[in-house]
Order: sequence, then structure tokens, then C-alpha cells
Amino acid sequence: MPYEYLRDLLNKSKTKIVLLVMDGLGGLPVEPNGPTELEAARTPNMDRLAAEGTLGQIVPIRNGVTPGSGPAHLALFGYDPLQYEIGRGVLESFGIDLPVHRGDVAARGNFCSLGPDGTITDRRAGRIPTEEAIPVVQKLKTIELPGV
Repeated sequence: MPYEYLRDLLNKSKTKIVLLVMDGLGGLPVEPNGPTELEAARTPNMDRLAAEGTLGQIVPIRNGVTPGSGPAHLALFGYDPLQYEIGRGVLESFGIDLPVHRGDVAARGNFCSLGPDGTITDRRAGRIPTEEAIPVVQKLKTIELPGV
């Protein structure tokens, strides 16, 4: 992107801007032919923001390409996600002020629930509360991985 041209677009304003990103909101219906969680939800605050604000949509990469959170967020702030690759591990590291340096690998993961056949049945494991997750994380920290 030719950033030198952006200077011509800058102007001072007293207007306040809120960029509200609802990542992952486009879920699937809970039951076949039923509403999605968002369609079924009561959303008076979102409805009011929509009615009184200015709305917009973007295509973060290209039509037909559904990006992950990292590339989509980069696109929101003007970076070409095809040129600048960044994973959620790095983004979440920055979110908790964990220093990341050149050559580091930042990984992230979720707890999940498995069915009897070993397939994932819930990729968030029922959204385990932090106080329940801490002992599990402490146990995982004791695992030694070669080369890590």
C-alpha cells in the first residue's frame, strides 16, 4: 500500500471513532434450519449502535477467502495480510504484554472436548473458567518437549 498517499487523507477532527470488531460472530445454526446464536440473541445495545452509528463492511483479503483472526485484523488496520503473515500466537502474546523477539515462536491453543472416537466435539471444552484451567496449565508446564 502506498502509505505516502495516506498523509493527504489525514485531517484533524473532534469526531470520536469506535471500531467494534466482533470476531467469530458469524456462527452456524445450532439446529438444522434454525437460527444462529446471533440471530436468536437479544441485541438491544448492538441494535442501538447500528441505528445511531455509521456502519461498514470490508473484504479483508479477497471475495471468497475467509481469513483467520490474525490476517483479518491486520487487514482492518491497512496491512496486506498476503504480504504480512502473523499468527494468533503472536497477537495474543502482545495482548498480554509477553515480549516476542525475532526468531521466537509464539504458539497458542485451546482446551477441547473429545468424543469416544477421539474426534473433537467442542473446540472450546465448554469454555473452561480460568480458575479451572490454571491447574491444567500447571500440569502441562511440566511436560518437557525436545528442542523447546
